Amino acid sequence: MSMRSKGLLYIVFCLLFLTACYNRGQQSPDAWDLTEQQIDSISFSTTHHYTQNYNFMVTANRLPLADALPDMAFDTLYVVRGDRVVVADIHKVPNDTIDSVWVKVAHDQITQGWIRESELLQGVSPDDPISQFIDIFSDTHLLVFMAILVMVGSAYAMRKLLRRKAYIVHFHDIDSLYPTALCMLIAMSATLYASIQMFGAESWRHYYFHPSLNPFALPMHLGLFVASVWAIIIVAVAVLDEVRHQLPTFDALLYLSGLAAVCAIDYVVFSIFTLYYIGYLLLIAYIAFAIWCYQRHPHYHYRCGQCGGKMKQKGTCPHCGAINA
Repeated sequence: MSMRSKGLLYIVFCLLFLTACYNRGQQSPDAWDLTEQQIDSISFSTTHHYTQNYNFMVTANRLPLADALPDMAFDTLYVVRGDRVVVADIHKVPNDTIDSVWVKVAHDQITQGWIRESELLQGVSPDDPISQFIDIFSDTHLLVFMAILVMVGSAYAMRKLLRRKAYIVHFHDIDSLYPTALCMLIAMSATLYASIQMFGAESWRHYYFHPSLNPFALPMHLGLFVASVWAIIIVAVAVLDEVRHQLPTFDALLYLSGLAAVCAIDYVVFSIFTLYYIGYLLLIAYIAFAIWCYQRHPHYHYRCGQCGGKMKQKGTCPHCGAINA
């Protein structure tokens, strides 16, 4: 058999291996023959991001539930903080001037009833730890209180640290890029979070009701935010490892306390100021400042082969006098 014939056979075999049968599946003419109720449910879920059988956790002190719709006589039941409820039914009441959407929720077989959607959503959170974590960090009053507390406490702590000439990020930093990178990541994540709140509020609302920690399963802006959160966690672990190896225990605790204060300031400042469009300019200035501070600190790229001491360049070790070529 000639080489040309063998080549053709190889090509044919490769094509056979790469070829597969495609099964179109059973074609059902009724695949999209949905009832009007199912269509309404899909439409409601698209605009409100939840539907029947969705689970909530009660966060208000108590929520009143009516055992019938408002055009009927009814008694009132209550669910309290910490109770889990499920959406049992959704009904529109066009003549209700306050809220035309009424939701029936059930805690158990006995405790179930109707409540206006606006009142319900103010007093519940999706029964998911990610959504509840978002609630904590989205509370406006908490942000304002944290801003005041962090700034006062951080100013006092930094004053003490600088007097002691202790290590602190940006000002008297250790020989590591990770603390600076952590601060910049938090500043960028806070800016991105506030930007999503302003320009992608509906997509964030959908994410709030259906959260995910997989950045590749989300739209690009949400995926970038989730990826930045993962990056913060990874870099924070690297910071802990670097600080543990470079500083004694007491100095390490002081350094980590100062770093936590700077990160908290970054989060509060960029979360709030981005809502007024000032945060974008601040972010550029802060990144430039952080890089400048990192570059002006001494960095050691070598270690002595005899004593293990840090060296800026090859040659005589400043610690033991050994020659390192």
